[in-house]
Order: sequence, then structure tokens, then C-alpha cells
Amino acid sequence: MPRIDATLRAAGDGLEPGDAELLLAHALGRSRSWLYAHGDDELDADATARFDALLARRRAGEPVAYLTGHRGFWRFDLQVGPATLIPRPDTELLVELALERLPTDRLLRVADLGTGSGAIALALAHERPGAAVIATDASTDALAVADANARSLGLGNVQFRHGDWFAPLAGETFDLIASNPPYIADDDAHLDEGDLRFEPRGALASGADGLDAIRRIVANAPGHLLPGGWLLLEHGWEQGDAVRALLATAGLDEVDTARDLEHRDRVSFGRRRG
Repeated sequence: MPRIDATLRAAGDGLEPGDAELLLAHALGRSRSWLYAHGDDELDADATARFDALLARRRAGEPVAYLTGHRGFWRFDLQVGPATLIPRPDTELLVELALERLPTDRLLRVADLGTGSGAIALALAHERPGAAVIATDASTDALAVADANARSLGLGNVQFRHGDWFAPLAGETFDLIASNPPYIADDDAHLDEGDLRFEPRGALASGADGLDAIRRIVANAPGHLLPGGWLLLEHGWEQGDAVRALLATAGLDEVDTARDLEHRDRVSFGRRRG
């Protein structure tokens, strides 16, 4: 029977670094750290078969997060699936910027639009337990995943509602609205490459220039912001100028863009006049 370390070496060709370890750990129901400590252990036939099946699906392009059903984000290990966008490290910048604008000394109302797995909403609810967080999504399947994540984390200050963007929030106003909406152009070739092929197209692409969803959110946001409230949007690295222009046209103040770790425009924001 093959040993764990030899199996990982043989499986690594053609995979991204760490993929084989994640998949073998999942096949065994163990952690990656357990693998490191048990490299000389032998794999039985059933474990080898499970691992080989996962490898075949990964080599066909299926994302590791969907194969394992989990992806790390913020302080959590979140459940994900084909109904949800896979949370990415870039989105943690949006969370950080939101937390800078959410004081800890008073009750707050926060909205997360297009929540998917619930990543943004759950991070904000965890870090601001005094905040009432409402998260919306047009996909009932995505909301089921987000609700499962909230229950797993024991977060009772987040509520999930079904509907497109602001539709479930009629007449409600917030101290802060955050969103990681679809922002890729409909005809972008990257949608047919890599992991993106398996993620929900509606959570990725939005119109000829990728800005249709952002236009809708920005146009409706002022009516849902309390005086002094903030709107924060993640977007593509070439869209900073366009998103700032939309925010300014909507009458928001203090409009600016924050850059990610690769020094690319990533999150733009603006504030309703107080």
C-alpha cells in the first residue's frame, strides 16, 4: 500500500501547490497538519480510491473548495458549494474597510447585498456583535448555505432574506451597506477558464462592461443609507474610475478607492451626507 508522503509527491504534478494535500486530507477526514505528522502511514484501498476520484475532478478543473465543501475566509472555515461564489482573500479588504467605519460603542444596522456563502455578513456580525446585519441574495440555494454557516458559527445577529439586491429591504435604512457584486463583463474570456467555469455565472458577470449590478446598487443606495452612512463595493481592478464616478453622481461624499495587496483598485466607497 502507498505511503502518504509518496502519494502526495506523485499527485502534485499538474496541480496548484497545496491542492493535493487539501484533497487527501478531505478524503481521509483529517487536517493538513495531520498529514505532515503521518507521512509514513500507508493508505488503504478505499482512501486511495476516494483521493483518486477527487484528483480526477480537480484535474478536470473543478475548484478545490467545491470538492471539499469548504473555504477559509476571515477567521472562519465556511461551507461553500456550486450555488455560491468561492470567497477570496481580496474580499477581506472590504471587511476591513467596513469595520473601520463601524464603531463599537453603539447599535448599528448593516446590509450585505448578494451575500452568497455569507462571508461578508458573517465576518461583520462576528466582529460587531452589537450590529444587526441583514444579508440578501436572489438565490435560495445560496441563502441555505449562508444560513448553515451562521448556525455553525453561532451568530444570532445576522438575518438572511431572499431577493435581488435591495428588494427585501424596502423602507429600511442602514449605517453601512457592503457588497461584492458580479463585476465581470458578460463576454470576458476568463469566465470560461479555471475555477470560474464552475462558479455561478450570475455571481460573476454583469452586463457588457461588468457594471450593471454596481449601477443598480449605487443608484438605490442613497435611499437606504442613514445620514453619514457608508456604501462599500468590491469591483474589478480596472473599474475604480468608473465606480467612483457612479458614487459621485449618486451624490455620495468622501468617495475613494482602496487598493489590494497587489496595489490594484479593489474596493470603492462613498458616504451619504450627514
